[in-house]
Amino acid sequence: MKPAFYVNLGPIKLSQILSHIPSSEIIGLDLNSEFYEFVGLKNVKSIDKTISFVYENYKDKIDLPKKANLIISKREKDKFANFDNLIIVDNVHEAVAKLSSIFYRDINDEDLKKHNNDRFGNDCHISKSAIIKKGVVIGDNSIINDGVVINNNCILGHNVLIEENTVISNAIIGDNVRVGRNTSIGQPGFGFAINNPANHKIFHLGRVILQSNVSIGANCCIDRGSFGDTIIGENTYFDNLCHIAHNVVIGNNCIFAAMTGIAGSSKIGNSVMAGGQVGISGHLSIGNNVHIAAKSAVLKSIQDNCSVMGNPAIEKYKYIRKYKKFYG
Repeated sequence: MKPAFYVNLGPIKLSQILSHIPSSEIIGLDLNSEFYEFVGLKNVKSIDKTISFVYENYKDKIDLPKKANLIISKREKDKFANFDNLIIVDNVHEAVAKLSSIFYRDINDEDLKKHNNDRFGNDCHISKSAIIKKGVVIGDNSIINDGVVINNNCILGHNVLIEENTVISNAIIGDNVRVGRNTSIGQPGFGFAINNPANHKIFHLGRVILQSNVSIGANCCIDRGSFGDTIIGENTYFDNLCHIAHNVVIGNNCIFAAMTGIAGSSKIGNSVMAGGQVGISGHLSIGNNVHIAAKSAVLKSIQDNCSVMGNPAIEKYKYIRKYKKFYG
């Protein structure tokens, strides 16, 4: 089941797209062409009707046909000489921000006013002060406490506990999940194009997926993905006051102590343990069975089975040797 959390406003003509990014150079495209989707590289389904984009210095292999419709930077034009259909812009981030809001908007109560397909399982306890929007599915034996807001089309599995004043949007939650009080799940991430005097926000169309047996502490924030999903793997536990940014993917059986922050698009393996106040930079890869000491600043990717500490975080025993050398 894949519930809708946004409205697709396509098809949109290329001529309308160019009106929002007027300084663009076009190669191989007709102004009357229509496009139904604007997505990240990994989510391209129909080459003919989809526009995607490549940020500058993108390092992964672009595994798409040469007829893919791509927005690229003028500074990397030569890199894409073999592609047939290009929209070449000064600032890819700004183009993405503008076009994301042209192609998509949030689903709202008006869109769902004719639908009454909420489904609540057996033996649920839902507080009278909780707000449950349209299209929500809640499994058996679940508890929704006072002041909780569950927004349109969210899905909660069996034996789920949502504690007081938590807000859940754009989310799919598995079985046996606990979410602590005053937590916010599924709000847009911190994604925008810097532009003086008015920045351009990137519309987020991804979801938050909490797999079964996850535990989220109080006062945590987990952002929805931008063009992908934010995913927390099975049996992963977060302490209070943690923040997980957009597009982060975390494996199974991980533990994160209080005030951990994970920046956008980082990938965390299985059985990772992080102490309190750990910071993990964006777009990193953290391997399986990694241990990160409290207050460490992880600025580089980490291979499997490593233990690190410090700021910047380095191999644990290397850090200890350096500490003893300077401080005795």
